[in-house]
Amino acid sequence: MDEIAVESPGAGESFPSTEQMLGLEPTEKPRSMFRRGLEVFLENRLAVVAFGVLVFYVVLCFLGPLVYHGNTSNVQMDEITLAPGPSHPLGTDQNGVDELGKLMKAGQISLEIGIASGVLASVIGMLYGAIAGYVGGWVDSIMMRTIDALLSIPLIFALIYIASTRGRTKMVFILVIALTSWFGLTRLTRGDTLTIKVRDYVAACRMMGGRSPRIIFRHILPNTIGTTIVNTSLSIANSVFALSVLSYIGLGLQAPNDDWGGMFANGSSYLDQNFWWMIYPPGVSIVLIIISCNFIGDALRDAFETRLQKR
Repeated sequence: MDEIAVESPGAGESFPSTEQMLGLEPTEKPRSMFRRGLEVFLENRLAVVAFGVLVFYVVLCFLGPLVYHGNTSNVQMDEITLAPGPSHPLGTDQNGVDELGKLMKAGQISLEIGIASGVLASVIGMLYGAIAGYVGGWVDSIMMRTIDALLSIPLIFALIYIASTRGRTKMVFILVIALTSWFGLTRLTRGDTLTIKVRDYVAACRMMGGRSPRIIFRHILPNTIGTTIVNTSLSIANSVFALSVLSYIGLGLQAPNDDWGGMFANGSSYLDQNFWWMIYPPGVSIVLIIISCNFIGDALRDAFETRLQKR
């Protein structure tokens, strides 16, 4: 019988493993959750453009004043309602105030209030819904009936009443908008919690002595991240819109502070005089921020929800 020659590996080499011989060795390391989510997000072209728009406004409003020093407070009688030009890229208003500088200053206030109130509303709604769904029973009934009662109050009426009686400072608007916009997320989070709390890994954690706070923060809330992320982005958009509505009807921030809604309301008073530069910049900014937050929220939902990611 002929002998089978087996070549021994040379220096620095080794015999192939069983996985290599059978072709079962993975060709590359599995992607991390962050990388998978980033790839899914980047596949959504509208979300990428929307994120770019949001970054542009953040840079414009918070870093722009460091580069462009326009008159945002002093009355200049010789520069009233000037059309856009080299000295004033977006023109001036009825007081001679530079519109571009005013747009950046007002944008800071709109974005700060919108983001802060949107995040605060999401945190409140997420925690409230998770606790109600996990505890269940009569506690859940009381908590959700309270939400039903609060939802029966018209949102715009609550905003107008609180804003007109509690002052019109930045902190008041953050709290007012946040405390009137977390009810929807509570219901969604509660529904997710009712599904998650009966799953095997939650039951195993409970049997091993895991306490309720650990189960809620370690197992339930992370699995509602998709719902929370989407509603946070929508809450930011709704907060910017709510602030703009209050400012448009004259219940915005106290002077000399102003936001995009106040700028739009001021410009609309001169609509018949065709001073378009006093209307379109703040109006377009409000619309773009709202649309961008919606697109970003949809893309983040797909990125964080493992079931929606492409394998």
